[in-house]
Amino acid sequence: PGLGSGFRIQEFKVALSEENINLKTLRELCFNGIPFEGGIRALCWKVSRPASVSVTICLYHNEDVYSQFLKEMIIQPGIAKANLGLSREDVTMEDHPLNPNPDSRWNTYFKDNEILLQIDKDVRRLYPDMAFFQRPTEYPCQLILDPQNDYETLRRRVEQTTLKAQTVNRNRSGVTNVSSPGKALNLYPSNEYEVLPNGSEAHWEVVERILFIYAKLNPGIAYVQGMNEIVGPIYYTFATDPNSQWKEHAEADTFFCFTNLMSENRDNFIKSLDDSQCGITYKMESVYSMLKDKDMELYLKLEEQNIKPQYFTFRWLTLLLSQEFLLPDVIRIWDTLFSDEDRFHFLILVCCAMLVLIRENLLAGDFTVNMRLLQDYPISDVHTILTKAKELQDNS
Repeated sequence: PGLGSGFRIQEFKVALSEENINLKTLRELCFNGIPFEGGIRALCWKVSRPASVSVTICLYHNEDVYSQFLKEMIIQPGIAKANLGLSREDVTMEDHPLNPNPDSRWNTYFKDNEILLQIDKDVRRLYPDMAFFQRPTEYPCQLILDPQNDYETLRRRVEQTTLKAQTVNRNRSGVTNVSSPGKALNLYPSNEYEVLPNGSEAHWEVVERILFIYAKLNPGIAYVQGMNEIVGPIYYTFATDPNSQWKEHAEADTFFCFTNLMSENRDNFIKSLDDSQCGITYKMESVYSMLKDKDMELYLKLEEQNIKPQYFTFRWLTLLLSQEFLLPDVIRIWDTLFSDEDRFHFLILVCCAMLVLIRENLLAGDFTVNMRLLQDYPISDVHTILTKAKELQDNS
């Protein structure tokens, strides 16, 4: 507020206008929170990764590459699927949807549908208390909505796959199986999710597409529940950018920013790495070893009550605290996380700070009370938490 706020905005503008951005200076500024005005936050999130960067070149390049992904992974397979019914004589066994060969492209197509359904279920539920994700985007993807492309869209694929699931249930049992098809029919109660008219897309549909493309490009991890919670705040930040010149590219920018973040965070989602140094188990234990160092009494209390770090820090760490606070507060925490070079070490400091700040309650509570506190964290002022984390960092 007041003079200070104007001065801070100016500082950011100066740092961002350098031909080669000095990331050290920019990170120091970002650490204390980034102003929303003038699209500064979205820009800082985009450049917080590469070593030195000319913003414009990097971002326009993203747009072209992303369009290519859409063509290859959504439009072309969708066109092939739409044409399938038209030209029966050209369908070789190789290309037939019933071809059992695991390498056949239809096998891939149907496998992808399973991933798509999981993504669809999760993105429709993004921040249900905010209307934003249900609203239409001002910049629907023209490539996807181009009437020249007669193809099976993701929206259509989800509808088709859901319908098929109902029919299969019916046929398997010989008689109509009352529960399953009914359940499938009510998968998305019509009143809850209005499907927007042709030519417009809801924000959640854009997020669905981003996650689907990510899954296709990263088959080793594909899609794991929880990724929707990480892409949500990034997309929200870019899609509400007050600078419309950038806002228009929110989808491609979110995709690359998310991919960047996942390259550092994906190990948390890979089960086989759990016990390795980069896996989630190691990180969860780091929270306790840091607590032991900073507050032995509290550490011993949690140990004595057999409250293991995985009971609550799994969600804190994997989802970067996105489930513990309201969206604006999550975004504020991420300003600091993204600005710290060793961001995941700082996340461990934040988790430790969260414990130390409620130490009196934890020392007084029994197992049940304490588990409730940790599952539903009581402090909502993230400024206090970040200040405490910084203090712990400075004293180490």
